[in-house]
Parts: sequence; structure tokens; C-alpha cells
Amino acid sequence: MDAPWTRFYEEGVPKSIRYPDWTLPDLLDASAKEFPDHRALTFFADPKLPPSSMTYREFRDATLRCAAALAALGIRKGDRVAIMLPNCPQFPIAFFGLLRLGAIAVNTNPLYVAREMKEQFADAGAETAILLNAFVPRLNEIRAQTAIKRVIVVDVAETLGFPWASIVRLVQKKHGEYVDVRPGGDVTLFRDLLARHAPSPPRVAVAPSDVALFQYTGGTTGTPKAAMLTHANLVANTLQLAAWFARAQRGSEVVMAAIPFFHVYGMTVCMIFGISAGAEVVMVPRPRPVDVVMKVIQKRKVSIFPGVPTLYTAINHHPDVKKYALGSVKLCLSGAAPLPMEVAETFERITGGRLVEGYGMTESSPVSIANPLFGTRRPGTIGVPLPDTDAKIVDLETGATLGPGREGELAVRGPQVMKGYWGRDDETALTIKDGWLHTGDIATMDADGFVTIVDRKKDMIVASGLKVLPREVEEVLFQHPKVQEAVVAGVPDPYRGETVKAYIVLKSGETATAEEIIEHCKGKLAGFKVPRQVEFRAELPKTMVGKVLRRVLVDEEKKKQAAGQGSA
Repeated sequence: MDAPWTRFYEEGVPKSIRYPDWTLPDLLDASAKEFPDHRALTFFADPKLPPSSMTYREFRDATLRCAAALAALGIRKGDRVAIMLPNCPQFPIAFFGLLRLGAIAVNTNPLYVAREMKEQFADAGAETAILLNAFVPRLNEIRAQTAIKRVIVVDVAETLGFPWASIVRLVQKKHGEYVDVRPGGDVTLFRDLLARHAPSPPRVAVAPSDVALFQYTGGTTGTPKAAMLTHANLVANTLQLAAWFARAQRGSEVVMAAIPFFHVYGMTVCMIFGISAGAEVVMVPRPRPVDVVMKVIQKRKVSIFPGVPTLYTAINHHPDVKKYALGSVKLCLSGAAPLPMEVAETFERITGGRLVEGYGMTESSPVSIANPLFGTRRPGTIGVPLPDTDAKIVDLETGATLGPGREGELAVRGPQVMKGYWGRDDETALTIKDGWLHTGDIATMDADGFVTIVDRKKDMIVASGLKVLPREVEEVLFQHPKVQEAVVAGVPDPYRGETVKAYIVLKSGETATAEEIIEHCKGKLAGFKVPRQVEFRAELPKTMVGKVLRRVLVDEEKKKQAAGQGSA
């Protein structure tokens, strides 16, 4: 591709990549063949206890056993299988196991309440759920309203061995996080499945063009839907990342997996990339408090550390950061939210590594643009397109390509762009036009190809890297008997990037408190979606046709914060 930005690629980054005709399990098989005795997965259930580890040979063997077990349960090519797990060894084992059968993984956020689980399982048509024992009660609440036929239960402590597994279970029980699930009927324990089957699953013809993953997103319209990511999409983005990390050494790196695998960023940049590089993938199910992350970096000498700005900020400002040996960190890619330059510079002074901002969407597997790690960085930009990725800025009205410095919608294309949205051909057509993914983000591109995000066309709120759909929160707010009108917006937050704020107009004669509104939302929404702030108003700003001007509310909030008045 002859593009102006390729001259800013650092040494060793190619302009174009040769993509093998592979599926995702082929990436694992290649690493297992090349590095059979290297550590593949290391799991810190608790940083105070010894971690569990498995080699690439053991990991591949487990995925083959898993595939054989799932086939014996009746799972076939094209079946959708929900995975609702924290970062733990069972996640990649289940993921690669079901992909070997040509089944489709449906990533499910472990924070989802029962209602959200029901809606996603129904939309995906999932008939099998692989989930943590602690989540079984939530599933039981709504299972009769779903098509779930098989439940496979995971106990994260089972990988730790004696006596550590017992210690972890005691801690879980103390905090009400352990549920003793007994097998029977259509409920099976994950460990029993692997123990009962040999590593010899049936041979299934799986093509790179087959869908591997349903990754739910609000997309550019705000309506929850599954982006269909194929094996080819995810393999391509993994190889693009490998090219971007030009100084990474195959078989020698240690990748921090503190970003959850159920998020496409954690899945591709931590899990799949790490496995494809023959790296040790270090899984941390709970990266808070941030001391946990720093302890693990020190213990395992983490060299590649994908993260979000809030995570790097927390490390920068930790009072005891100098007590930790963080000098092993070499390469860091920040995503999911804007990365302030001062955060990157402070983190680099502390670790000696390189931290740059990248950009992506669920629909692009996810990474499409990034700043060079050891090349030219331009503060305030998200960088330049990755190899084999094109980008342009188009006019919001006409769709015409705009010149350098002009504001318009960012569009990208490349081998990592999704197949489309599951069951929503109309929305696919609105989002992908002539192969170009229209991102919904307003941006500019300079003459060298560096892109700067200016605003969000969509109203999606991104709080600590987690996406919140305003309409979903608003629907819950409207269920409160005292609420007449409600609108939700993402307002600036120094730690979370954005936080959820609700603006409420009460019914005539009613009174309510912010605490009452917040309490109403709990149990109906995942914790990260619950408004952190509530402001009561006599009226909401609207257009002449009655549409609420959400952007006006955000602008008012920014002005208040700039004036030092804080938030209501």
C-alpha cells in the first residue's frame, strides 16, 4: 500500500504482511510446535499465593480435550457458545477448544446481571454456556427464558492444586463469591469434561472465512449487537500487532493480561497475540488494587503490558511505586480511551519502557491505528494506520473524502474489518460501505497520515474502557415511578476518562435524592453502567422537534469543571 504514513513506520515494521490461510487454532498449534516446553499460561488467582502455569504442550493438549468433550456433548460447527469467565486458564482453553469444532464463541461480560445475560443469549441463539460457578445463580434466574441446553461450570481454583485451591475457595466463600455447583443432568463441571476425554476431537473443516467470535458492541448506532469476527479477521489483526511490536522476540516475551478477555481488546492484544508470539500470558482476574498488577509485573518480569489509561495513571500515582521493580516492561499499547501525554511520559520514566496510544473498534478486531512505539510519536494523535490498513476522513453529509486537517468521520478498511453484524443486515450496510468501516468518530488526518479524534458522533460512554449505552441506562431510569424525563451522558472524569451521569426531571410534586435514583439502577444494570452522578433539573435542553441535546449537557459539565465548580 502506497500511503504517506508508511514512511513513519519504525525500522522492522513492514508496509504489508503476508497472511497465511490459517484459523485461530493454527496460531496455537504453531507456537506449541515451536515452543512446547515454554510457559504458555500463568494464572494469579491471588498474588499472595503461588501461580499456576502450563506449558504450550499442556495448553494445546487441554484445548484438544476440550474440543473432544464439547463434541461429545453435541456441539457442532456454527453453534454459538457463551463464555462468561474472568481471565483464567479455562477461558483460552474453552475458546480454542470450541473453535476447533467450528463453533462460535459469544463473549459475555461477567458483570452482566441476569436480564442482560438473557437478552444477549437470546440474540446470539446460544444453547451452551461456559461460566464461573459464582455466576450460576444469575443464569438460573433467567434460564427458562433462554435456549440454553448445556451448562458447563468452571471453578478457577481447580488449576492451583493442593493446598492453594482450598485456600482460594475459603477466601471466595468468605466474600460470598463461591457457589458449590453439583453436576447432573445438563450441568457438567469443566474439569470433569477434560478428565474424561482424550485429546482427539473429531476433524472439522474450519475455514478462515468462518465466524469465530460474536463480540457485542453498541457499534455506531448505540443498539447492542454482535460484530461477527472471522478467523481471518482475528488472525490478520494479530499478525498486524506482531508486526507493530517489531522489537518483540518470539518465545521470549511475557504479556500482562489484566484487560479482560471478554473485551475484544484483551482477547486480541493480550490473549491471541501473546499465544501467537509464543509468549507467557500472565492472567490477572482482578487488577485492582493496582498493587496487584505491580506485584505480578515484578514477579513474572512482564515485558509487554497492554492497558488502559486509568491503569497506567494508577501506577504513576501510587505512593509506593518506587518499591516495585517495573524495569522489565518494554512495550505498552494503550487503548479504549484517550491517553494523556503526561501519563505516557510519567509511565515511561518509571519503567523505562515505551507507552503509545492506539485506536480500534470491536468491528475492526479491534486495532486499526496506533502510534509507532520507537518511531515518530505525535502527542494528541492516535497515530497512523497499521500495515495493510487504510484510513480516510469523509464528509458527514456527502461522504466525500476530505483533505488534510478537515474534520469529518473516520473510516478505515483492512483485513481486520468484521464480516458484519449478526442478524442486522441493515445496520451492516450503514456501517460498512464499499469495504470501508465508518467508525462514527469525528477526526482529522494531517498530511502525513496521523489521525486525531475530535469528537464522538455516537453517544457511547466509555468509562474505564467499558462501553455504556445511554439508551439502556435511560430505559431503567424511566422505570422509576417518580421520573418524568431522563437522559444519560458521559461526562469527563479524571480517572475513568468518562463517567455516567444522569439528568433527571421529576414528575410534578415528586421529590427524590441522587442516592434513591442510583439505588434504583443497581440490580437492573451491571455496576459499571450505574450512574455515578445524578443532577435534577426543571427541564432538559431540546431541539425544536423535542430531541434532547445530550451534547449541550456535556458542554455545560466541561465548563463547570473548567471553572472549578465540580460536578453536581
